[in-house]
Amino acid sequence: MVTRELVKEEIERLNREELSEVYEFIKQKMVQPKARTKKKSLMASLKSIKINAPEDFAINHDLYVTGEKRA
Repeated sequence: MVTRELVKEEIERLNREELSEVYEFIKQKMVQPKARTKKKSLMASLKSIKINAPEDFAINHDLYVTGEKRA
């Protein structure tokens, strides 16, 4: 079933008070300005990652893993 049909079925089961609450919710959703947030690209997300490691970590990572070097 499509979401719209599912919502219609559920609305049919509501009592008068619940229906009023749903109506108020829908009204508020229609009035509120939609916040348009630009989704960050994968590369932008990856660029924002900060790694706290020594400067030579990429070159000598195996030495840090084995414990021969300490940060």
